Amino acid sequence: MGVSADHAATLEAFSKQQNLHHVLLSDFRRQMLPAYGALETNEASPIYRYARRAYFVIDRDGVVRYQKIQTNPLDLLDPQEVLKALKESGAK
Repeated sequence: MGVSADHAATLEAFSKQQNLHHVLLSDFRRQMLPAYGALETNEASPIYRYARRAYFVIDRDGVVRYQKIQTNPLDLLDPQEVLKALKESGAK
């Protein structure tokens, strides 16, 4: 599943537009993002609190088995890196 700081209605429209087959959750109030270190707070930025692009593999017990938080929002993670992390975590 994916989590975004965008509003739920925005995520629903995006999901339909992109024909996604996984759940997108909204953290519009930014309550979960800080717990995972994925919320950037920068007083000099016009957007004071924004979500960083981040990837996590969390096992069934809630243990974070893999994480990568991008510093550049334009950088995308290699899907093979995520697949490797999933296999190493024992995910099925």
